[in-house]
Amino acid sequence: MKTVEEQLRIIAKGVSMLVNEDELRNKLCESIKNNRPLIIKLGLDPSAPDIHLGHAVVLRKIKQMQDLGHEAVIIIGDFTGKIGDPSGKSKGRNALTDEQVKENARTYFEQIFKVLDKEKTTVRYNSEWLSKLNFEDVLRLAATTTVARMLERDDFQNRFNNNTPIGIHEFFYPLMQAYDSIALKADIELGGTDQTFNILMGRTLQKAMNQPQQVAIFMPLLEGLDGVEKMSKSLGNYIGIYESAEFMFKKVMEIPDELIIKYFELATDEHPDRIKTISQELAEGKNPRDVKYSLAEIITRLYHTEQEVIQAKEYYDIAFSKKAIPDQIPELTVKAHSCLVEIIPMLVEKEFIKSNGEFRRMVQQNGVQINQQKLKDTDVVLTDGDVLKIGKKRFIRIVYET
Repeated sequence: MKTVEEQLRIIAKGVSMLVNEDELRNKLCESIKNNRPLIIKLGLDPSAPDIHLGHAVVLRKIKQMQDLGHEAVIIIGDFTGKIGDPSGKSKGRNALTDEQVKENARTYFEQIFKVLDKEKTTVRYNSEWLSKLNFEDVLRLAATTTVARMLERDDFQNRFNNNTPIGIHEFFYPLMQAYDSIALKADIELGGTDQTFNILMGRTLQKAMNQPQQVAIFMPLLEGLDGVEKMSKSLGNYIGIYESAEFMFKKVMEIPDELIIKYFELATDEHPDRIKTISQELAEGKNPRDVKYSLAEIITRLYHTEQEVIQAKEYYDIAFSKKAIPDQIPELTVKAHSCLVEIIPMLVEKEFIKSNGEFRRMVQQNGVQINQQKLKDTDVVLTDGDVLKIGKKRFIRIVYET
């Protein structure tokens, strides 16, 4: 196990807020002294997003702590999911059914272990303890806080000020999530900055129940490819962890130069000393493209095999440096002799383009090619093996159905 100060440096890398560092130092000292790993808690609302690099920021931080020897406990909120976290909403969410929670949880398992060490991760459902509380327990839980404290939460406060109804049961969501920390005796809880209220409530409840308080770690939001908005699939500025190595590498190369260090801090497991050196090199005039190339290789390697990384680099070098058509490109299977206009919905569905309208505009602007020839209209008939180039960086090979 690394020294306390070394662990602190790694844990604090890229963190937005840490509550509090002295407590964490003490916990790390006790961990080393007693050879006991710290319990790291992460609660997941079972709404089943497809994980992209923005979602993975918190998971990567937990993975770094697992590499330091600590244990992660993932809480699937099957009980709290029946209420729904109202965070950031103008009204309460619809409750999930047991079937929806189970299906969404299964999807989570498939995704989170692309990042976390499965051998150092325990998955728990909070119905294990929350379903066993009786009414007296619930009243005792409710007595640990006040309505005024609950209304400090932004979304509750906004709804109250706008005369939008707030169900009494919604006040129990942060209390139940906080009770998860009691059940686990959590040492650390992580979340995004949008989870500040809920995670700090865990500290409050632990103190009220005479339990050592968990350290709260909040990770910042990661901007997407546009460099402005937080990474979001709906905005199309995301890098999905299940995307092909070629797409992932290419997308990382598209991030704005000013986000290079932030991506190193939040989307990789690189050591703080290494990141400091990279920052100095950029400040001294090193070409950002070369640094970004290294970043793209590091991020792609986190989610793909070494051979896939090599192929992704070759694809990028050929397609975007030498302007030729690479050998290994995504394929789109179509009916024989399909007209291009007929496959536009398929291109949208496969996320090669955002919309029918975007594709037509690109055709009008000479931004679409077939076999390196600019396309004039969408009535052309496609043949088996045709290579469609959309914009500067998207290649699709047309394959006939057999």
